[in-house]
Amino acid sequence: MKKTVTKFRALGIAVAITTIVETSLAQEIAETGQFLDGIAAIVNEGVVLKSELNRQQDLIIARALEADMELPPAHILREQVLERLIVEEIQLQRASRIGIQVSDQMLNAAIAEVARSNNIAFEDLPPLLAEDGLNYAEYRRDMRKQMILEQLKRIDVVNRISVSPREIDNCVSDLEDNAVVNSNYNLSHIFISVPSAATNEQFSTAERESVEVYEQLVAGADFGSLAIRHSDGDTALEGGSLGWRQGDQLPTLFFDVVGEMQSGDFSQPIRAVSGYHIVKVNEIRGVVQKSEIEQMRIRHILVTPDQIIDEETAKGRLDDALQEIRDGGDFAEIAKLLSDDPGSANDGGQMGWTNPGEFVPEFEEIAKTADIGVVSEPFRSRFGWHILEVLERRTYDNTADLKRSNCVQRVRNGKLNNETELWVRRIRDEAFVETRI
Repeated sequence: MKKTVTKFRALGIAVAITTIVETSLAQEIAETGQFLDGIAAIVNEGVVLKSELNRQQDLIIARALEADMELPPAHILREQVLERLIVEEIQLQRASRIGIQVSDQMLNAAIAEVARSNNIAFEDLPPLLAEDGLNYAEYRRDMRKQMILEQLKRIDVVNRISVSPREIDNCVSDLEDNAVVNSNYNLSHIFISVPSAATNEQFSTAERESVEVYEQLVAGADFGSLAIRHSDGDTALEGGSLGWRQGDQLPTLFFDVVGEMQSGDFSQPIRAVSGYHIVKVNEIRGVVQKSEIEQMRIRHILVTPDQIIDEETAKGRLDDALQEIRDGGDFAEIAKLLSDDPGSANDGGQMGWTNPGEFVPEFEEIAKTADIGVVSEPFRSRFGWHILEVLERRTYDNTADLKRSNCVQRVRNGKLNNETELWVRRIRDEAFVETRI
């Protein structure tokens, strides 16, 4: 009964949305004489517009043409793109409900990193995108959307996957001297899914389809084109591309297969709880197993400006503290009395051994250039005013730590695909969706 009531309520919302949107569209027709947009699907209290469906479909067609990949018939491609947009809309609605936001500062930082990784200046990005026929405003919107979806997936899926110490120990033991661990893999895959609680008949149907796909690959068919046509995976419309993955962070399902494969090889269908996978190794690179990092042992004092303490007062307190330390005062005792950092104040400002990249850039830059045993002048970070002292530096072999950290990621990745598929299926089944194409 509760589910029925919920669906009727969603239907009521959908009717209201339809009325509002179609009234607005009618006004646009009346004023301009042209139909500007329409509804491709109603999704809970939101909609997927035909303009967005057309835009995404055009982008996929353009990418496929550039990569010389064969696309499925137009009506099937349109259904695939619409389904992706429906699932995306459901996820964005959930992200909004739980308060996930991406600020302009976060977005600009992400775009700046994209520009930097491509060796171009941030300000040169809009005209370069325009040369490729991409609108910068739409690019920012899509980037913000993807960042929101990544945060949602981390909250709803990744953070809820537990990894036990026994699983980590077993993983480290299994990976010793394993060739796969010492390689990076560029992978693609085709995923033929089955419904949750699938019957034997449904598994048999999925198996037959996966075998047919495999036979076409053996006959020389293009992997990317078959992925677009048959795969139910998240990256199907990108030809099934999974990009580069570290060997020790591959899903367990793939880890046991790729060790016997060479570049260009593809596997036979692999059965999983959620369906059948065919994985292709596009390229393999060797990696160095041993890892060393430069660590620093630091202590600091933080004073944070607020409604009572302004910037000048905060800096002044650190000027006084610095002079007291230079006159022989005890850094640790002053930190206990003065520092606003709850994580280190009670330990006399001690932050322990720290790895590169742990601090915000403005803090790390001062720490990297500071002389050992010399307290810095007061400086500002986004958290407030600091003085710091680097007590020691060392080169640390973190290979063992890295192995365990990678094993946590590998065990989690081994569970991630199935957990993500189950999560997407659940939220899709719970949503009210009415397609209009």
